[in-house]
Amino acid sequence: MVYCVGLTGGIGCGKSTVAQMFKALGAAVIDTDAISHDLTQANTPVLQQIAQLFGPDFISAQGGLKRAKLRVLIISDAAAKAKLEDILHPLIAAQVGHEISACRAPYALIVVPLLFETSHYLPLVQRKLVVDCDASSQIKRTMARSDLTEAEVHTIMAHQLARPDRLERTDDILRNEGDLETLRTAVKALHEQYKVLALSLH
Repeated sequence: MVYCVGLTGGIGCGKSTVAQMFKALGAAVIDTDAISHDLTQANTPVLQQIAQLFGPDFISAQGGLKRAKLRVLIISDAAAKAKLEDILHPLIAAQVGHEISACRAPYALIVVPLLFETSHYLPLVQRKLVVDCDASSQIKRTMARSDLTEAEVHTIMAHQLARPDRLERTDDILRNEGDLETLRTAVKALHEQYKVLALSLH
């Protein structure tokens, strides 16, 4: 059995940065966003389904998916969100299962932005880790890396689990409000802890 840690956190908290640090230490990283990204590349059958469902406005001039635009839509439209999940979730779940089966690392880190909100992946994980930072940092980081407005970022945050609830439901918290070295040190300590926990499964 593969020991699995579920990594989550609010938008802009630094989940990808943390995941890369764990990967550098030897953890197997399974990123549901990255899987979704691969499934919806230009000219893929999944992208064609999305274009048929939501219209050509969600496809860029280069033939790719306008991810930020789609994200804003599914936050404000529950029916659209359900339709998108019907297309993507079975495919993402199958790939996650495949990657867990293929894992030869001490443990697997499954990155799921909405780990608590959707609960699809909670049965797969033995431990939960939240990357956390204050709201102003979330907004600043998200706007810097995407074409979302501050109002759109607020909308996304409002539809994610409230920060206190997320922190209450987790086993471990990584604060990402300092410098990268401080974060790397905290990641390393957790990595060692997870290796020990993983051994207890065998």
